[in-house]
Amino acid sequence: PPDLAVISPQDPVLHIGSSLTAVCTISAELEITARSLYWTLNGKRLARNTYKVLSPTESSVTLHQLNGSLQRSGDNLVCHRSNGEVLAGSCLYVGSPPEKPVNLTCWSRNTKDLSCRWSPGSQGETFINTKYILKYKLKWYGKEKDCEEYTGQLYICYVPRDLAIFTPYEVWVEASNQLGSATSDVITLDILDVVTTDPPPDVLVSRVGDLEDQLSVRWGSPPALKDYLFQAKYQIRYRVEESDEWKVIDDAGNQTSCRLAGLRAGTVYFVQVRCNPIGIYGSKKAGIWSDWSHSTAASTPGIDRSHIGSCDLKPSEHNSTLRKELKQFFGWMRKHSYGCTDVSIKLYDQWRVWLQKAQKTHDQVLQSGKS
Repeated sequence: PPDLAVISPQDPVLHIGSSLTAVCTISAELEITARSLYWTLNGKRLARNTYKVLSPTESSVTLHQLNGSLQRSGDNLVCHRSNGEVLAGSCLYVGSPPEKPVNLTCWSRNTKDLSCRWSPGSQGETFINTKYILKYKLKWYGKEKDCEEYTGQLYICYVPRDLAIFTPYEVWVEASNQLGSATSDVITLDILDVVTTDPPPDVLVSRVGDLEDQLSVRWGSPPALKDYLFQAKYQIRYRVEESDEWKVIDDAGNQTSCRLAGLRAGTVYFVQVRCNPIGIYGSKKAGIWSDWSHSTAASTPGIDRSHIGSCDLKPSEHNSTLRKELKQFFGWMRKHSYGCTDVSIKLYDQWRVWLQKAQKTHDQVLQSGKS
């Protein structure tokens, strides 16, 4: 029974590196001596040279240089009778006070809510149960409130409703455990400055006629922000089916379509788009990128060689040099005027038409030479 034996101190809280001497005192009613007792820590028997018999009813154990607790509910120090029966137990909480939380950042989905994330300080691990509370208040008036919806992800909290816009908030994090407490820096933010939105809807990828090295991408603007004044900025990324490497086009600007050029013929491409709502109601901040849209796939046309007269017929030396030069020229063009600007697309289309004409003339010459 618990009243027949007791360990002191009961459930101590200690800094990492501390030493502890605990004493198990047994009642004379048990009719056993302290010499017959043994100790375990988290189920593992402690070495006999760490014990001392202080009296016929008192056994002590001394632990040096304690490491952080293996479990947040504390480490179990237990005093046993010689047959293994548990006589008494104590929880040791060995850890560190929390450090000042850092990297506090917040974002609002479509101005309707607020989510904030932080890191727990440079060391991070305190080894004992540490509570983090995100607090916020309107900067000039109103009382501070605690964020209550911790999402299950570490160090993130979600405020779902009742937020003011056009008024700055102060936001900070308080951390506390049995060894101390710490507070992050206070950040000031306006909801309009930290808006992010849903990924662009209705992403469509289609071929551009028979051009085997281009695809057209179109998408919708974020529907949740249709009543707001803002300038959206879009980014596109694409990859070939067999690769994990994405190529990003940064300069899609605020248009909702773009032409991808310089692609491989007869190849499946995956495309994603994301949105940054800039300057909602005149906010001066840059905005926050949405998640990427789901991948949309399309394939470029294969190169049609059916009109070439004979399998072993090779293009003339001059023609292949011309192609090489044009490829280099357009590579340079794309590099200098970017993938989505009108000027490079128009030039490119003109070049393609001219090249196809040149190819047709060349083929006709070959055909008439054969007949």
